[in-house]
Amino acid sequence: AAVNSAVNSGGTPQRTDDEDDLDHRRGGARPGGRTPVSAQALARRLDKTIVLVGLMGAGKSCIGKRLAANLGLPFVDADREIEAAAGGCSISDIFALHGEKVFRDGERRVIQRLLGNPVHVLATGGGAFMDPSTRALVKERGLSIWLKAELEQLLKRVGRRNDRPLLRDVDPRQKLSELIEARYPTYAEADLTVDSADGPPDVTVQRVLRALETRLNEPSQNSKVGRP
Repeated sequence: AAVNSAVNSGGTPQRTDDEDDLDHRRGGARPGGRTPVSAQALARRLDKTIVLVGLMGAGKSCIGKRLAANLGLPFVDADREIEAAAGGCSISDIFALHGEKVFRDGERRVIQRLLGNPVHVLATGGGAFMDPSTRALVKERGLSIWLKAELEQLLKRVGRRNDRPLLRDVDPRQKLSELIEARYPTYAEADLTVDSADGPPDVTVQRVLRALETRLNEPSQNSKVGRP
């Protein structure tokens, strides 16, 4: 169906918006004379940190780094900041030694501190947005974007790493299915939802940029994204 949708009635392949955006970034122009707003121009209209939320494997760190580079903003990984605050102790070790409650308490304090910094792109852990207090902080001080991925995508990506505390000694498919059921309704409270592409990371980055541009251009929005 995906192939058929990309071919017109005459059998000629049609380009997608994702392909057009990638070509534009390489120096080409969009067909039909459409000129996208530059990422840096979007960044100048932000007055809140972009907070990426979603399950493990959704690509928050990978996409976040590339998004920050496009926007000309700093990138921060909340998990790495938590490890630094714990004296270099890994997330897995914090879970094992102290339990999830202690980890979530520390995570909340770190995210609160980070949201007090100048505007940047912040990747959060999969459970951060599930904590009511952390979620309230993000809603108040950040612009949240849910990177939504399907089960098969997540399974493929998490299989590349063995440092996921919630996947230790369990069946990954079953556990991720349970997390999808439990967490996706809450992730849906994010300001924006973007499908995480099963392909080059830049495809998802362009989707995020288009979502930001659309939000900026909504009549109900002020000149700054994130203002109520």
